[in-house]
Amino acid sequence: MEHELENFIKVWFSAIISVSYCYYLSTRIKPGVLRLLSILPVCVLFLLLPLFFSSVHFSESTAFFFTWLANFKLILFSFDKGPLYPLPQNLTRFIFLTCFPIKPQQSPKSHDQIPKWVFAIKVVVFGVLIHMYEYKQHLSPTMLLVLYSLHIYLELEIVLMLVKVLVYITLGCDLEPQSNEPYLATSLQDFWGRRWNLMVPAILRPAVYNPVQQIAQRKMSSEQARFLAVLATFMVSGAVHELIFSYITREMPTGEVTWFFVLHGVCTAAEVAVKKMAFVRRWKVSPMVSRLLTVGFVVLTSGWLFFPPLIRSGMFVRLPNEALLFIDFVKDKFFTLGL
Repeated sequence: MEHELENFIKVWFSAIISVSYCYYLSTRIKPGVLRLLSILPVCVLFLLLPLFFSSVHFSESTAFFFTWLANFKLILFSFDKGPLYPLPQNLTRFIFLTCFPIKPQQSPKSHDQIPKWVFAIKVVVFGVLIHMYEYKQHLSPTMLLVLYSLHIYLELEIVLMLVKVLVYITLGCDLEPQSNEPYLATSLQDFWGRRWNLMVPAILRPAVYNPVQQIAQRKMSSEQARFLAVLATFMVSGAVHELIFSYITREMPTGEVTWFFVLHGVCTAAEVAVKKMAFVRRWKVSPMVSRLLTVGFVVLTSGWLFFPPLIRSGMFVRLPNEALLFIDFVKDKFFTLGL
């Protein structure tokens, strides 16, 4: 654990220096290809950072924060687009907005805030899930699928909440919600676009969806261009997930994760097209039924295409073990300092 923490400090030190370089040098170069070329060395470095870790949690979070989101933000910044444009007020703000999956809140939305006790319940449930792995040999395949799905969701929620608290303490600003109770989604469009891991669609929209749609509209109808843009966005997301999975498993991509996102891209685009049909608009589906169908589809397709590479690599064995090891490490250090 001590070695991993040393690498963690080195990685973040390198990232902060690199992002500072982008702030001071790249902003003095006009947006366009030249600014992109000046930022590319940082993008290459961010592709390598997850390889410094053997821990699943550290390699996974580093790949998500830097290899994916930070790289996309910096590439968009090269053309004066994305969340880093207009340029943040100071270096500290630029570093936080680049390195973390966050977006400052544009307008107060207190009525949309989730009560704090809901997050407390999620933490308790996550703690129970960690200990349920001790009995996984007694669980049915369906229960294991539910266990894995809840684990991914709750762990992401907890990590993003910790990031949000850190940013609030440091910058003193409110942030846009990073997730919006995805289990309440009433459609795939609702799940992927408005509820699950919201920083990702906020990045993919200007980076992939908008450019593809604008180019495609020159050659085809707006509906066809929209379908192609949705599919391209999900394909890029799938390719990046394949890369992240490779960092975690240290194995060559199998393509299963990409197919998972291609499937969801096709289904989401088809769902949007079907909902615009006149006879479909007259149908009234209960929100409870639509939620069960949506979440059920996500969970079942995850068990078919998303989870298998992780299960084969033993990640769902390492994840709870690492979590328990980290808790023991913190307890040990806490009591040592206390004494």
